[in-house]
Amino acid sequence: MADRSDFKYEIINELGIISEGSRGWKKELNRVSWSGGEPKYDIRDWNEKHDKMGKGVTLTETELRKLKELLDAEIAFLDNSTSS
Repeated sequence: MADRSDFKYEIINELGIISEGSRGWKKELNRVSWSGGEPKYDIRDWNEKHDKMGKGVTLTETELRKLKELLDAEIAFLDNSTSS
């Protein structure tokens, strides 16, 4: 089992809330520095105080840009399929 005593994080920028669950936890997009490393883009659920978190996904800037490209293509597809 991993030693979690060295696990540290700092939310550098709170970019936005994607959704909120019935128990008050919010799925957020943030820039987070994990254990003092270079900040990465992070999507995960957080409690109100940001002291508890759920599983999430971290992305580099390159991965974020690729994700945006994929999402833009999917949204364009959805927009075209609903207008037919």
